[in-house]
Amino acid sequence: MAVEHTIAIRVRYPECDPMGYLHHSIHLQYLEMGRVELLRSLGHRYADLEKQGVMFVVVKVEVKYKAPARYDDELALTTRLVKQTHVRLDHAYALKRGDTLLAEAATTIACVGPDGQLMAIPAGLGERGGAGGTDRTAG
Repeated sequence: MAVEHTIAIRVRYPECDPMGYLHHSIHLQYLEMGRVELLRSLGHRYADLEKQGVMFVVVKVEVKYKAPARYDDELALTTRLVKQTHVRLDHAYALKRGDTLLAEAATTIACVGPDGQLMAIPAGLGERGGAGGTDRTAG
């Protein structure tokens, strides 16, 4: 089973530039929302991981803008985990309005401790209910 999750996002007025389009910088915030909600869908809370000294930093990001979004558009952001090593996670994203692809993106995030040094990703983090979370799919 692919590890992916889709969230709905409505473009808010303060996220738009003077021309009424979603500002390009806001896409990075949307990607963060997608990663956090993907993690939550697997039964993990990022806030709990931080309390345990597990943090993730973005080390690479790429966004390909295809079409604009405007104020009050309802969008769908799909976040997919495409690769995991012992210290990094690679995600791919598709931001759509209906069937229209607005942007494609990719990020690499690294796992670090409170000291900012690389550390191993806790076992089971890319799975439902593994380390750092509660299995919300269990009865």
